[in-house]
Amino acid sequence: MAYDAGYGGRDYGGGYDDSYDDRPEFRDGFRDLQPPEPGFDSTNYVPDVVKSFVVYLYRHIRQKNVYEIHQMYEGSFQKLSERLFKQSYWPAVEMIAPYVENDHVFCLLYKEMWFRHLYARLQPTLEQRCDSWDNYCNLFQVILHGNVNMQLPNQWLWDMVDEFIYQFQSFCQYRAKLKQRTDHELALLKQVDEVWNVIGVMNYLQALIEKSMILQILDEEKDGNVTFTATDGYDYHGGTNVLKVLGYFSIVGLLRVHCLLGDYQSGLRALSPIDINQPGVFNTVIGCQITTIYYYGFANLMLRRYLNAIKSFNQVLLYIFKTKQYHQRSSQYDQILKKNEQMYALLAICLSLCPHPKLVEENVNNLLREKYGEKMLRMQRSEEANFDELFSFSCPKFVTPSLPNYNEPLVNFNQDAYRLQLKLFLSEVRQQQLLSGIRSFLKLYTTISISKLASFMDVNEPTLRVALLMYKHKTHVINDDGSVLSNADVDFYVADDMVHIADTKVTKHFGDYFIQHISKFDEIINDLDQVQLE
Repeated sequence: MAYDAGYGGRDYGGGYDDSYDDRPEFRDGFRDLQPPEPGFDSTNYVPDVVKSFVVYLYRHIRQKNVYEIHQMYEGSFQKLSERLFKQSYWPAVEMIAPYVENDHVFCLLYKEMWFRHLYARLQPTLEQRCDSWDNYCNLFQVILHGNVNMQLPNQWLWDMVDEFIYQFQSFCQYRAKLKQRTDHELALLKQVDEVWNVIGVMNYLQALIEKSMILQILDEEKDGNVTFTATDGYDYHGGTNVLKVLGYFSIVGLLRVHCLLGDYQSGLRALSPIDINQPGVFNTVIGCQITTIYYYGFANLMLRRYLNAIKSFNQVLLYIFKTKQYHQRSSQYDQILKKNEQMYALLAICLSLCPHPKLVEENVNNLLREKYGEKMLRMQRSEEANFDELFSFSCPKFVTPSLPNYNEPLVNFNQDAYRLQLKLFLSEVRQQQLLSGIRSFLKLYTTISISKLASFMDVNEPTLRVALLMYKHKTHVINDDGSVLSNADVDFYVADDMVHIADTKVTKHFGDYFIQHISKFDEIINDLDQVQLE
């Protein structure tokens, strides 16, 4: 049916039994629920508790009750999935539609969750991948061109964008494994060229950004004319947050897509409207914050902007260190831990190529040394195998978005994009092999002759001069605004066959040191007081 009525436009309290909210199997951990028998077709049966779930989720969406929607989305949906549908499908949308008045928009939202559950716990078929693409197209079309007047939690809106890109990434990997595809799958793949097409994916993200006018909103916010960040993107005057917040998260989505394609300049350019050093709506969802910093830091690493990468990784790793215990019950906890480990590995790479340990907070630095202390020493000695290992562990799952040639012999090319990026990265590492040696010697002198430095490094003078020029080149990069950004921890210039080293001594600030240890002692005393009370 056509959808143009605003959620919340009418009282939707009548006709439903409010006692559903108090049922123990719905609110108190679903203790009495039993999973279906193996082989049972869960798509054609709707348990009572699922009826309650969809009825009340629909009701809260119509009433714009964001708190209750968030509780049901983050709590009830995850509990039901764990207890009833751990290895099976949720009921088909056709089965639950009568309980929600066949509402078109709600059915699209339900199918979005249905497919997300399928990808998380089961193995989607090619037909299901195509159906999920169609559902996202229909959902985004309604949001872009309809009059959808509802408020949804930021977590759900972020998950839509995040899952949309994940399924694109998954489809590209699936299509690239041609040797593993059946004749039926190959025949269908030839017919669905537009499904999860990279241009289509990026067009939807760009359309959400433009239609939401989020770029103008963020510009006006700098002048103090709007309060988008202060309200976390929600509209407290009866309006909708869906399009605006989806547009905002699509900025982060474009960064991610560009990084998956290996286009790091375009990724950082897409993210430029969001200042990651200031509080923003991306901070309100832990998954969005981690994704933003991970891809921002990785893009800067690949562009040799090591200082930017180190600062951003340190920022988010310190945040995770302080707040990790609060996310243990989150459905995204495992993903948070995985990205946490990947970012430590990327930070180890950055500090090996550009030693600036003073930029890393003490707690983060201690954990980093525990995890990768030995590997960092080897990387500083230019042992390529360790760079290869950490890069392979921590890099994104790159994709090849182009269509395969089905007329040629079938080969798997799902690793081609990764191998290319690894090759480019290791080529950069090889080019910097002499730099760590130069850096260590320059730190010992204020002036040193070219000949003496060449003898120390066991190379001839022409080779050393090339290496010194390379040091200057590799430690200076062009920033997005056209300015020159220096990553160097040692600065020098050459005159009359002498290398002159700038004074790099930094004044020590003992106050910070004592403040940190005073805070630690306060924590220890508080812990001891609690032990005594117990």
